[in-house]
Amino acid sequence: MPLRRCLGAASDPAQIGRSRRMNQSKKARRDRPASTVAQGSGMGAGLGETVRTVVYALLIAVVVRTFAIEPFNIPSGSMIPTLLVGDYLFVAKPSYGYSHFSFPFSPDLFSGRIPDVLPHRGDVAVFRNTRDTTVDYIKRIVGLPGDHIQERDGQLYVNGVLVPRTDEGDYVAIDEQGRQLAGRLYTEALPGSGGRGPVRHQILSMTSEGFANNTPEYVVPAGYFFAMGDNRDDSADSRFMDDLGYVPMENLIGKAEMIFFSIDSTHPAWQFWQWPMEIRWGRLGHWVH
Repeated sequence: MPLRRCLGAASDPAQIGRSRRMNQSKKARRDRPASTVAQGSGMGAGLGETVRTVVYALLIAVVVRTFAIEPFNIPSGSMIPTLLVGDYLFVAKPSYGYSHFSFPFSPDLFSGRIPDVLPHRGDVAVFRNTRDTTVDYIKRIVGLPGDHIQERDGQLYVNGVLVPRTDEGDYVAIDEQGRQLAGRLYTEALPGSGGRGPVRHQILSMTSEGFANNTPEYVVPAGYFFAMGDNRDDSADSRFMDDLGYVPMENLIGKAEMIFFSIDSTHPAWQFWQWPMEIRWGRLGHWVH
């Protein structure tokens, strides 16, 4: 009887080849998804890290702006010559404590200030407008609660005493509308408060006539302060009771400290080659006083 050779599956050369190709194909299929998943996980982790970094940076910025310092820019000429149109400055938020105006969107969480720190006469302060509390103002504080404030013939009186000033000569400034403001430059010495000495600062005066230069005597009520612009004849301030009037202490935002940037935008914005010449380099790092 003839013998038949029984070949196992592995002994067939064609079948062996097919088996190897199938094994390689299965291995490739197993490897591909693993590689794809690994790449996707890496991209997702990188994106998540970027999002976390951005969120942390925004939170830090909000905390710093709320509790430490906040940048502001000067859009008007009411504080010339101390502050010019185009100045950018840092305002110290802890100087007078915190009110609900210190926080983003001014949530009505509490009234008053925490802690309640009285400003000093002569401080240049940022505060909320009394008629529209969404608008920030910056002026010099010349009167504190109980003070008597008056302008006579263009000169300032505090508690019945003339505030001394020194004539520094002619001065020409440019306001936010591009108009020339020609007047006299003076160095004024406001009486200090809280045991401090006189606060010497510059003012601009263009006339000694008109209501703003010949006012009634104002008596600052408790919980308020009296603010004036250093540009005495181009400032809507506490002399006008139907406009700003007395300012509640609660409206204070902070004390102006330092000019970190200043630009005189005399050319169109698209003329970028003029930008370096428009920067007021000498005002950078200038302390406000």
